[in-house]
Amino acid sequence: MSQSTLDRTAATEATPAARPRRRLKGSTVLYLYTWLVIIWLIIPIAVMIAFSFNDPAGRYNQQWDGFTLKWWHPAKLFEIEDLSNALWTSLVIAVIASLVSAALGTGIGYALGRYRFRGSGTLNVVMFSTISSPELIMGASLLSLFVSLGVGPGFTTIVIAHIMFSISFVAAIVRARVVTLDRSIEEAAADLGATPWVTFWKVTFPIILPAVFSGILLAFALSIDDFVVTNFTAGSTLTFPLWIWGSTRVGLPPQVNVMGTLIFGVGVLIAVVTNIRTRKQKKG
Repeated sequence: MSQSTLDRTAATEATPAARPRRRLKGSTVLYLYTWLVIIWLIIPIAVMIAFSFNDPAGRYNQQWDGFTLKWWHPAKLFEIEDLSNALWTSLVIAVIASLVSAALGTGIGYALGRYRFRGSGTLNVVMFSTISSPELIMGASLLSLFVSLGVGPGFTTIVIAHIMFSISFVAAIVRARVVTLDRSIEEAAADLGATPWVTFWKVTFPIILPAVFSGILLAFALSIDDFVVTNFTAGSTLTFPLWIWGSTRVGLPPQVNVMGTLIFGVGVLIAVVTNIRTRKQKKG
């Protein structure tokens, strides 16, 4: 081997290997995009929570003036009677609507997921049309229905309207769970002498209960913050979103932020507890 060849070989070995360029992987882009969306969604909630501790110079919570905990005291929190009554009205409506829609939606979802009957396709179309239809159209149509029936808008019409648009969401969630249900478990119960009614309540219903509970929570969330449909069917009844909309013309008091923070906190707590229980059940 010539001396020049040896020199080139030695120079090549002495030169560090060129590092490959690091390319941005698709998973990294997706990871960053997910966090950007999460941050974007959290910003309004963070502002709401922060302004629940604000000490405004006037009555309305328009700019940051200082930190205080006084608005969290029950005496201050429920100081505005109309706001407290509006919140209570929204909570009562949401509880009634979520429970009734859960009862009706569970039956519809179970029937659609388990059986094939005449009209099931049409029922599916109607159900998903209700989910996808704009609230403006739904509110106007419900108002026309109540007016044609001679029913004055108020508390009852709000409850009926919230039940009507919540049923489809509950039914869709329950149906998705019933479709994946293992039929052999129910067949085993039937082989052991259980009647269809006993099989449903002792075997089927406990299995689909998480889906039913998820439907209740979704219906509650949809009901308590609904504005458009409620605005069409409320009449003189004032709910929490309607009160907030009316007060935005002059400014929101700090109590609105405190109540919103409490509602958000309860929702997060329920989600965390449900997640923990689900993990424990999977491990068990």
